[in-house]
Amino acid sequence: MSVPAAPVGQPRKAALAAWIGSALEYYDFFIYGSAAALIFPDVFFDESDPATATLLSLATFGVAYAARPVGALFLGHYGDKLGRKKIMVFTLILMGVSTFLIGCLPTRDQVGTLAPVLLVLCRVLQGISAAGEQASANSMTLEHAPPGRRGFFTSFTLSGTQGGQLLATLVFIPIAALPEDQLMSWGWRVPFWLSVGVAVVGFVIRRKLEETPVFAQQTVSEGVVRMPLAILMREHWADVLRVVAGALIASVSTIFTVWSLSYATSDSVGMSRSSMLWVGALANLVALGAIPLWATLSDRVGRRPVYLIGAAGSAVAMFAYLWAISTASYALILVLGIVAFGVVYSAANGVWPSFYGEMFSTRVRLSGMAIGTQIGFAVAGFAVTFAARIAGPDGDNWSAVALFTAALCVPPVIAVLTARETHTVPTERLGDRAFRETAQPEKVSA
Repeated sequence: MSVPAAPVGQPRKAALAAWIGSALEYYDFFIYGSAAALIFPDVFFDESDPATATLLSLATFGVAYAARPVGALFLGHYGDKLGRKKIMVFTLILMGVSTFLIGCLPTRDQVGTLAPVLLVLCRVLQGISAAGEQASANSMTLEHAPPGRRGFFTSFTLSGTQGGQLLATLVFIPIAALPEDQLMSWGWRVPFWLSVGVAVVGFVIRRKLEETPVFAQQTVSEGVVRMPLAILMREHWADVLRVVAGALIASVSTIFTVWSLSYATSDSVGMSRSSMLWVGALANLVALGAIPLWATLSDRVGRRPVYLIGAAGSAVAMFAYLWAISTASYALILVLGIVAFGVVYSAANGVWPSFYGEMFSTRVRLSGMAIGTQIGFAVAGFAVTFAARIAGPDGDNWSAVALFTAALCVPPVIAVLTARETHTVPTERLGDRAFRETAQPEKVSA
């Protein structure tokens, strides 16, 4: 059955909505990461034991990732029943509220152990929101995208993620430069409060989106799926496992964004907070350009080769970047940070939204992407905590952390090598078992 074309301008509107929503979600998410590495050990945990305080603070960063699979089950289910738009609006509101509340929390000096408890609660809400954000935005952009350009349009979700990280870093640079007493008393709260403005803009844009043509067509021809999870596990269980394995590539991002920042600013290396935040800012700026370029290449040569470059290349690049930090040479750190995160990692980061989404049919796409990615992301989130342990009591065993990160890049490589190439399969036939059995995707015209 043919699917009506998307209304004029909807692919661009969907891409913009995905970009700004992801930018807000991950501005909020990575503001927390920066604060967990630089501020929260002193504000929310016991200052008498700095090493333990840092470890506990980084563990709260991982708590949101632990909440993600639970959020994915709930939001994936309703996203495939009610549509992509409703989930996109809900996740935006939830992230905005939970992030604003973090900026309002009392400190350990004010309320004792209640302070970290409240912090963890807000972090869980952030994780639930993030669980549905990318999957709903990816599904929306993929299903609105014109033939032959799904990679490019879905990449806006991830370039929005990098935009959010860039914005979070740029906001934190002047905050981190405040005098210590101002930073620890009120300065750290400002970035969390600023998220409200972006949330309002994103809400207005997302409310004006139309549901995707293939989802609308499916509800008319087949009706709403009552139990998407049952169909997902029966027909797509192998692809869910591939996505779980592939999502471990996010460990590269969390190690780069959080652990390496903590390591570089520790006494053993001695880099300043502001200088390291600039490394992250410039790497994310380069990623903003690299992601759509890699995604466009995948529309021409396929998802698998581009993703493989990012996954295998990141395993090597992380060794070089962490070694550069150990030398305390800022020039080396800057160049290798941009190469590792801005260029190499962007190959996998820009392609996975289309690569994962194309594994599933319309009726279970949001569930499949949400559950698969969030289980993998949960492991990636706690990679920071494991890295802090692996780094030893002095926190300076960078080679062990680099080896650990490289090991987490192996499952994504296996996932891509066992996956089908889908970049030329028509959108309405994606995930169609009968179509997969009777056609060679590489030879099917878009």
